[in-house]
Amino acid sequence: MSAAKTLLFSPSILKSPTPKSPKPSRFTPTRIRSSSSSSQQTLTQTLSTTPAKTRVKILSEALPFIQRFRGKTVVVKYGGAAMKSEALQASVIADLVLLSCIGLRIVFVHGGGPEINQWLNRLGIQSSFLNGLRVTDASTMEIVSMVLVGKVNKHLVGLINKAGATAVGLCGTDGRIFTAVPSPNADQLGFVGEIASVDTSVLEPLVKDGYIPVIASVAADGTGQSYNINADTAAGELAAALGAEKLLLLTDVAGILEDKDDPGSLVKEIDLGGVRRMMDDGKIAGGMIPKVSCCVKALGKGVKTASIIDGRLDHSLLLEVLTDEGAGTMITG
Repeated sequence: MSAAKTLLFSPSILKSPTPKSPKPSRFTPTRIRSSSSSSQQTLTQTLSTTPAKTRVKILSEALPFIQRFRGKTVVVKYGGAAMKSEALQASVIADLVLLSCIGLRIVFVHGGGPEINQWLNRLGIQSSFLNGLRVTDASTMEIVSMVLVGKVNKHLVGLINKAGATAVGLCGTDGRIFTAVPSPNADQLGFVGEIASVDTSVLEPLVKDGYIPVIASVAADGTGQSYNINADTAAGELAAALGAEKLLLLTDVAGILEDKDDPGSLVKEIDLGGVRRMMDDGKIAGGMIPKVSCCVKALGKGVKTASIIDGRLDHSLLLEVLTDEGAGTMITG
């Protein structure tokens, strides 16, 4: 699949079309629109200087993966390095649009820790964490909501729309997608919540009609009190409720390592029994535990596969979905 990666993951292949091209040719970006009774889908194609025979070979190699996932729901949790780097951010957005164009039903869940930190610092509010979770008092919760829902979410929606798909920005409070309850450690963590229930009735028609829901990890309880929700947890719960084919967690690590001190010891694929053994042996530890636990819980609720993938890799989503090489660790049920 090395040839496939060379072409499929080249920025020249995936970049947005240039609006100023009034007469598309074989060597300029073209935009193809196809209408259906439910929605209008936009497919952006960019030709490159790669030889035609190579392009055809790559497309034929990708066909089995496209056939497998076309029409299936894939939940992507976005965060980490891929959120902090503009280049990686562009790569992720391009991947989402391409996957949507070939028929995958994408649901995009995001956090925004670095952005929240920046705004708290601007306002002179000290950030503090307990076991990896942000301690969230009333003032911090207000900033979390403003940044995630009002800034990060709308920025991502704009990027996806600009790239040629159609995104809809939401948060867990909208349509009661998530109903939150206080964390068991609420006396220490403040307004950090857990998910009590998930309602996908708002999302299902959007996904069916080809839109990409972009969901910020903020939710409210029955009284309307807002809570900060861990984005990995939100993505896992949503994947289970939607009956997703895949759950993809973008992270700052290569995946699950057999030896945490050896980056070359990546475990490409593992089942639930193997995960439990690695956890018992202490090979899965620290910040990887909640991510793996999230995947295990989602698989237990019916998600087919869950992958922890390296968001530092260019076009890691395409590598994971459209090649047999992958971009991290896939956990199977």
